[in-house]
Amino acid sequence: MSGVRVKLPAHLRKLARVDGEVRLDVPAPVTQRSLLDALEACHPVLRGTIRDHGTQRRRAYVRFFACEQDLSHEEPDAPLPDEVAAGTEPFLVVGAMAGG
Repeated sequence: MSGVRVKLPAHLRKLARVDGEVRLDVPAPVTQRSLLDALEACHPVLRGTIRDHGTQRRRAYVRFFACEQDLSHEEPDAPLPDEVAAGTEPFLVVGAMAGG
């Protein structure tokens, strides 16, 4: 199976009713914006859970990782690593920890 691979935290997998990772067809160039647009189009229940409805900015306690890099503060239209676009490495959506 081909496509961009997305790994969601357990609570979002449950909300979207998916097991394991999600595979998406995302047109090139694959960016955070295009990937999240495709994810929300495929699973509308996720709209507003990862990005704010109005601003489309990443929610404060959500982080993005790929290829052992924190991509949380990258520009939404910056191309993701080639390995993510090729589907050989997953794009991880992670709930950040807070507190002490």
